[in-house]
Amino acid sequence: MDMKLEVVVVPVADVDRAKDFYTTLGWRLDADVAGDGGFRVVQVTPPGSPASVIFGSSVTEQTPGSAQGLHLIVDDIDSAHDELAQHGARPSDVFHDAGGVFHHAGADARVAGPDGSYGSFLSFSDPDGNGWLLQEVTARLPGRLDPAATTFSSADDLAHALRRAAAAHGEHEARIGAEDPDWPDWYARYLVSEQAGTEPPS
Repeated sequence: MDMKLEVVVVPVADVDRAKDFYTTLGWRLDADVAGDGGFRVVQVTPPGSPASVIFGSSVTEQTPGSAQGLHLIVDDIDSAHDELAQHGARPSDVFHDAGGVFHHAGADARVAGPDGSYGSFLSFSDPDGNGWLLQEVTARLPGRLDPAATTFSSADDLAHALRRAAAAHGEHEARIGAEDPDWPDWYARYLVSEQAGTEPPS
């Protein structure tokens, strides 16, 4: 049975302040529903995400600001940094971990600068101190996705993937020393292999 992560609850002290913060980032407002006794649920969704975020009044017993380590995946962490900064989120500089596997808790073992797919991060917090991390993933590890299914969450996501395919195809043409008339087939195989984490076309 599929079990799809659909909603994450984030504890906040001021619902309207949190709503303003997240929608200013460009997150889609899905719902803002009030009930009896001050109960209120606000749902927002990050661009391209299949999972949403809920906050409100009387929706969690967690202390405001106690949600930490919430990860958002991007395919261009430098562009994501600039976008967050333009919307007032005050992101950290891009960093990687000294251990090179994931990252330590808090700011322990942070090393300035990127470290490729899966290894490049930045952090930011909402007004309550709930902590978010962005992780750059440009090529999936083997087995992470179904190789028979290739999906893109937005036109921008597809455009970034096509740019990576174009760069790789340029290297392919340089290797073979000729123009590749079957470039659409090559692009298609590259995009599928990149998402599935399988060997790309040569």
